[in-house]
Amino acid sequence: MASTRASGLLNSQLRCASRLATPGHRAATASAARLSTHLPASATGTSRRLAHFATFKVPKVSNEPNHHYAKGSAQREGLTAAIETLKQKLPLEVPIVVRGKEVKTGNIAEQFNPADHSVTVAKYHQASTNDVQSAIESAHQAKPAWESVPFADRAAIFLKAADLISTKYRYDIMAATMIGQGKNAWQAEIDAAAELADFLRFNVQYAEELYAQQPVHHAPGVWNRVEYRALEGFVYAVTPFNFTAIAGNLPGAPALLGNVVVWKPSDSAILSNWLVYNILIEAGLPREVIQFVPGNPEEITKTVLKNKYFGALHYTGSTAVFRKLYGAIGAGVAEGHYRSYPRIVGETGGKNFHLIHSSADIDNAVKQTVRGAFEYQGQKCSATSRAYVPKTIWPKFKKGLVEEVNKIKIGDPVDHSNFMGPVIHKASFEKLSRVIDAAKKDKELTLLAGGKYDSSKGYFVHPTVYETSNKSHKLLTTELFGPVLTVYVYDDTKANAFSEACDMVDSSGEYGLTGSIFANDRAAVRFAEQRLRDSAGNFYINCKSTGAVVGQQPFGGGRASGTNDKAGSSNLLSRFVSMRSIKEEFAATTKVAYPSNEV
Repeated sequence: MASTRASGLLNSQLRCASRLATPGHRAATASAARLSTHLPASATGTSRRLAHFATFKVPKVSNEPNHHYAKGSAQREGLTAAIETLKQKLPLEVPIVVRGKEVKTGNIAEQFNPADHSVTVAKYHQASTNDVQSAIESAHQAKPAWESVPFADRAAIFLKAADLISTKYRYDIMAATMIGQGKNAWQAEIDAAAELADFLRFNVQYAEELYAQQPVHHAPGVWNRVEYRALEGFVYAVTPFNFTAIAGNLPGAPALLGNVVVWKPSDSAILSNWLVYNILIEAGLPREVIQFVPGNPEEITKTVLKNKYFGALHYTGSTAVFRKLYGAIGAGVAEGHYRSYPRIVGETGGKNFHLIHSSADIDNAVKQTVRGAFEYQGQKCSATSRAYVPKTIWPKFKKGLVEEVNKIKIGDPVDHSNFMGPVIHKASFEKLSRVIDAAKKDKELTLLAGGKYDSSKGYFVHPTVYETSNKSHKLLTTELFGPVLTVYVYDDTKANAFSEACDMVDSSGEYGLTGSIFANDRAAVRFAEQRLRDSAGNFYINCKSTGAVVGQQPFGGGRASGTNDKAGSSNLLSRFVSMRSIKEEFAATTKVAYPSNEV
């Protein structure tokens, strides 16, 4: 699969595109030709292969139906077989891909199974500074050819990749995500299979809609039109460990629009990300379009941000790293370092809330809170990590919450009976264990459930719930990115109690990603929706703060949570194009003077 090359039709278009490059791009012609395999001369003998003699409509897209892997089902059997097959192949050796070639640098790092850290799942070669520079040069040289490929052909590649993910490689990519990133079957399904396919398909639809936005007013004898060019430069995609779908979307969305990409995958998701890359290649993506460069993030980033042709950052990860990147890019802009002003698209962290009203369906609020806080071990950007519960319903809510949390089974996610798996790595485990240890001495915290951890085999932190007496406690404001939920009980018998609770939610911390209101009182819902307008970019009513679906709930938040460009929407795609207005006049101008000049 890794050696698959682009189709003959696409290759001929790439060759022709390189011939049509502007004089400033002539030097890239030879490099652009390397995007394709050798073809007979007759296959590339006409530039008319670049043309389409129709206005094509992309196929109607819809969300990928979920598989449920029920006991005794063929789906569970197929997934289990894929897991066992993958285990026999581990550790997988993963090269970098630069200039269209797989390169084994010899500087090897390892990705471990977080459920059993004695098991190495991938040994991956790391890119050096010279490798990264070579990747940037290769991407830059490939750009004239790739951006000239008709949209229908680019779209077909990503639609085919979506089909490969949802069919041929569904269980394989899930197995890689489960073993490498610690997700159970359902969490891997909604991420690596369904959401990744959704991103690829809906991006095509959104791109078609974007290209179709054209001027509607034309003066007599004038034709106005707009084109959506790829950015002048390359896109730097920095992807996280927690979603295989995001790892595919961050480089994939810009590439669909004709951009070239340097992709730095997470050190903790190499196994699944390498499979995603190879699926794109099998679908027909030329290798130079996306350069795959795992390695030291600081060294890679330093090389990228020094390059004149750095055109955009597409990032998901920690707030601290994003701020550092944003500042470095700003400094480069101030120094006039870049050819264009780089676009910055980033999604970082959150301190996501569940606000419970006294009119809420308590059983629903409890179950949604448990899922929101503890699915995938609280390692979603949108995970519920704080809850505000009215005093009048707290006894019943508390009883249900503790009972449900105590039912949660934790262990290796390949065991289908486990709801929770491990946290991603040693650093995360140690941070969370320090929080739990410190809480034992904190008089403002009462442990309601959990508070245990064990790293003897895997990095397991049990689902943990605290009640705090301090409405400003740091556990209500600090992102932990793990299975820790903190509850504050507010006195709803006081006048303006719910209004004050909303103010607490809004003022606690620096984030603005996701949040939920639970209430059957419609006035309370409306009040919270308005008062918390800027508290969450994704706001949920009577459902948990996690689970945004592509095409249904565009995802992203403001404040310290990111640029809120909304993954899973056309808005995100607009960040990776540069518009050009074109005006054409059909009638000649016959004189210089205006009628107003006549005397």
